[in-house]
Amino acid sequence: MTNSTRCACGSIQNYTECCQLFHDGTHFPITAEALMRSRYSAYVLQNSDYLLATWHKTTRPIQLDFSEDNTTWQKLEILHTKKGGAKDDKGRVEFNAYMLDGETRLTMHEISRFKKIAGRWFYVDGVLN
Repeated sequence: MTNSTRCACGSIQNYTECCQLFHDGTHFPITAEALMRSRYSAYVLQNSDYLLATWHKTTRPIQLDFSEDNTTWQKLEILHTKKGGAKDDKGRVEFNAYMLDGETRLTMHEISRFKKIAGRWFYVDGVLN
């Protein structure tokens, strides 16, 4: 994404004014939904460092390898949130992520769990439906 590119997370802001601030460590998401959106953008950009840094240590994989990933992420749709606000310590975000895998259109529906530790949100895990 470039300075004038709309952020992939679905906001109306440019990437540099939105998720890049989280990806480069300038700011931290204050809600579980904001973390969810920034992680989606990180998948679009194949930013494994950010994804791993925002993954809860009990469920985080050792590494992420995008070298053979043909996914083209197209759109994020937030369906529902439960808690996950600035004053909460846990939250859930239900979403659809639309993508192309090669030429096949797919929709990933997930309910993700998040936990806040020492003021920072982390992705714990998710249930795919």
